[in-house]
Amino acid sequence: MIKYQKPSRFFYLLLLSFYGFSETIVISPSEDPYTEIQEALILANSGDIIRITEGLYELEDSLSIDVDGLILEGEGINKTILSFKNQLSGAQGLSVTSDKVTLRDFAVEDAKGDAIKVKGVNDISFIRVRTEWTNGPDELNGAYGLYPVESKNVLIDSCVAIGASDAGIYVGQSENIIVKNSRAEYNVAGIEIENSYYADVYGNHAENNTGGILVFDLPDIPQQGGHHVRVFKNKSINNNTDNFAPEGNIVGEVPRGTGIIIQANSYVEIFDNDIGGNDTINIAVVTYGYETNDENYYPHPKNIQIHNNRFTKSGLNPDVQTGELAKILFELSGGAMPDIFWDGIIPLKQMIFGQPTHEKIVLNENGDATFLTINPIKYMLPFFDPVERNSEEYVGKINPLPPVIFSEEL
Repeated sequence: MIKYQKPSRFFYLLLLSFYGFSETIVISPSEDPYTEIQEALILANSGDIIRITEGLYELEDSLSIDVDGLILEGEGINKTILSFKNQLSGAQGLSVTSDKVTLRDFAVEDAKGDAIKVKGVNDISFIRVRTEWTNGPDELNGAYGLYPVESKNVLIDSCVAIGASDAGIYVGQSENIIVKNSRAEYNVAGIEIENSYYADVYGNHAENNTGGILVFDLPDIPQQGGHHVRVFKNKSINNNTDNFAPEGNIVGEVPRGTGIIIQANSYVEIFDNDIGGNDTINIAVVTYGYETNDENYYPHPKNIQIHNNRFTKSGLNPDVQTGELAKILFELSGGAMPDIFWDGIIPLKQMIFGQPTHEKIVLNENGDATFLTINPIKYMLPFFDPVERNSEEYVGKINPLPPVIFSEEL
């Protein structure tokens, strides 16, 4: 059932100055919830609020939003539930392709594909939204929970993502990103920032994933060269769920028990986090290790700063069966897995003449955290031990990255 609530005269005039006439459209449980919700989304005007009241809404098709300035809200993260368990068509639960949209206070469960996909928009906010596959970790679950791509000014605040077969919270090929105060559990990747510029990830809790927080940059994608990512004040703990990504997915290479992975990004600052209880490794900084024909792609991480973090024991049950990272590290370390690992791979020219100071990894004030890196030249030569464990060589000045500020030119 749909009801329309008109604002008071004062708010009517105020909103009119911004959007023109706006309404609050209230949707309650009915025999045909899909038609009522989608019709409201189609007929809405910029500035309207679509409010879905408490209840379980069983939907058989994808919902979509293509109206700018719309607010879609429920009455609580565990009260308004959009269930796609019996979905018959559509690649997502909810798709958004318009600007200045706010999604808040509802849940999307058991989508056939991605739970909420947002593509090519300016100014998107997820506030107190839950995405979940209720059957637990399963390779048949949808790939992504919250999934904004190719977008600017992305806010994810106080959200929950559970059970995604790729990443619970994923932001890709985007710019100006804040992911805060959110929880990711029982996903392959809890939170992933991929091929993106200027991201702040803070105040989040990543637990019981395969990998807690990933900062990746991949080739053969229009936007690459990910940079300026801050990961701070998070908890990435006990991420020991077996990897359940479908075969062929890049995250299928992430070993069970990984706290944070930084791959091929530049200008990344990891600080003031609590990381521990991860079976394989707390932090890994690695080069993209696969062949690619993308001539514009730079596969090496650079200017990575890791400082003032708190670690508890990890590496007690490394996953040597998944991918190459844990297997190689286990062999090189003799089973004494470090808290922080850098693979040491840099361009050949830098191996010979040295790495520029501003590109080096910096480690400061990480308590009793253990460290391991590989000397690539020694690794290629016989009779040399390529393993280096002394982190003192990497102590240096911290140059804090600037906070993310959303642009106003949209």
